[in-house]
Amino acid sequence: MKISQKSISRIESISVGFLYNNSKNAFKLKLFSDDSGFEKKIFEQNLHRPGLALAGFVDLFSYSRVQVFGNTEMRYLSQLSDSKKREALNRIFHFEIPCIILTDGNKPFPVLVELANKNNVALFGSPFSTTKLVYLVSDFLDDQFAPRVSIHGSFVDVYGIGVLFVGKSGIGKSEVALDLIERGHRLVADDVIILTKKGEGILIGSGTNLAKHFIEIRGLGIIDVERMFGIRAIRFQKRLEIIVELEIWDDKAEYTRTGLDERNVNVLDVEIPYVKLPILPGKNITVISEVISLNYLLKHYGYDAAQEFQSRLKDRIRNVNNIDDLRGVDYFEHDFE
Repeated sequence: MKISQKSISRIESISVGFLYNNSKNAFKLKLFSDDSGFEKKIFEQNLHRPGLALAGFVDLFSYSRVQVFGNTEMRYLSQLSDSKKREALNRIFHFEIPCIILTDGNKPFPVLVELANKNNVALFGSPFSTTKLVYLVSDFLDDQFAPRVSIHGSFVDVYGIGVLFVGKSGIGKSEVALDLIERGHRLVADDVIILTKKGEGILIGSGTNLAKHFIEIRGLGIIDVERMFGIRAIRFQKRLEIIVELEIWDDKAEYTRTGLDERNVNVLDVEIPYVKLPILPGKNITVISEVISLNYLLKHYGYDAAQEFQSRLKDRIRNVNNIDDLRGVDYFEHDFE
């Protein structure tokens, strides 16, 4: 089964200014230089500690990465004379580095600030330890450079499970999402869903900046879910765990009856459980959607109803000659309901 996906996109680079403006509060970044280096580009998510380069070995210097000066680099520089310190730093600034971040609350040497401004390289500082800062910045950059794809549908958090409803335009995806919201579940996004690959096997979905938590209901128009139902009815991101395709009932189509033939759909090389749900008049899609989520939770914790039923059926077939009674109870007590 293939879900209609718009072209996969991947950001090739971000500016140093974008990194600073979007992470300065979370990473507690302080700007020590001027902002002349904000236009420089970052092309990868990996970071580099230039200890060997400062000491003179630059053959394997990963200069295109964000440079991190921790306690080791700063202690080394502090032991050098002013002339040697300038020489070591000039060796670094000879390359086109994007920016420098000082960790552990280290303060920059005056010559470091001078050379950073001279070479248009942004110089930042953070109170976080090197280990923590490297993790945070790497995760931020990994998210920016991660592959992403847009899918048309409605994305809802149902009992903590991220369920993406897809199907032909006008089939009722938004109406199902609205009904689920009314029942206490949470809207992630409607219409255009942006899926981002976070690590192996994980897709995180969100809406667009334009649409956010608006829903289009045909015949009614645009409604603002957050304003109408409150903050409890929305969330800004959610892991995608199930894709449910809605389609008009087709007598010639085959639909699963037991649930033993589990199907997946591939999105960004991640296999996502897939359910094809036919629509008929009188069929309560909202309640079925809740059951799909609860059934997924049961499977996640090791219980598969279809497998359990199949196991019981096999046991009954093996012991067909020992059947005493086909009733589901041994004895009808006096509670005649």
